[in-house]
Amino acid sequence: MTERTGYQDIAGRLAREIAVLEPGSKISSEHELMERFGVGRASARAAVQELERRGMVRRIRGSGTFVNRRIDYLISKELRPSWQRTVRAVGATSRSTVLLSEVRPAPEHSARYLGVGPETPVHHMRRLRYVDDRVAALADEWVTCDVVTELGAALRIEESLDELLRQLGRVDSVRSWCRAGMELPDDDVCRALDMTTVAPVWVIESINRDADTGTAVTYSKAWMRADVIRVVMEIGDHIPCRTEEGKL
Repeated sequence: MTERTGYQDIAGRLAREIAVLEPGSKISSEHELMERFGVGRASARAAVQELERRGMVRRIRGSGTFVNRRIDYLISKELRPSWQRTVRAVGATSRSTVLLSEVRPAPEHSARYLGVGPETPVHHMRRLRYVDDRVAALADEWVTCDVVTELGAALRIEESLDELLRQLGRVDSVRSWCRAGMELPDDDVCRALDMTTVAPVWVIESINRDADTGTAVTYSKAWMRADVIRVVMEIGDHIPCRTEEGKL
């Protein structure tokens, strides 16, 4: 059989086996696949890369290849714009690490989205986010200073920005605008997300406003690993009713 047919056949057989394994289970190494299927390293590696492309496995440097679990990340105007609440709602664990927290003049695009003047001081944070202790997302967040003053110190106590705005700023934050797409990340984002290969990631931009005043309070841009997260967007006012036959 050809190398192309070989790796596709191997990937198909492994996919069926992986379907009944628990997330986090370790799968055979490339060398073990070579011996099992009687193929060269190129075919064994291509088979694993195909499973990785499908989001079925993940590779960890120095540890091996493991059965992957991907969660649905739901974006909806009906839900609070909270990373922690969204992740925990699907039964996964969530945590964040603050890489940068500073007050700085707002960049042009952030100032425009927040509705403030150029060079207006704003809080800027860069955080690394985890799902079940796996690196899942890198996020830049800008928050207007008149909402909360000591944001950096507060984040050491409470990870959820949404919760902090409610507690300290008395802000009922709601998502007013969101843009989602996929793109190839640059080298800095790849390193931050601990990606072994360059692959498309979700890029999510959001503006959140105070439900009472309509004032923009946060603008964020996040890069999410597509092998960890499947972004699901819900739009519209309601879920259509179905007939008895199941048709809309």
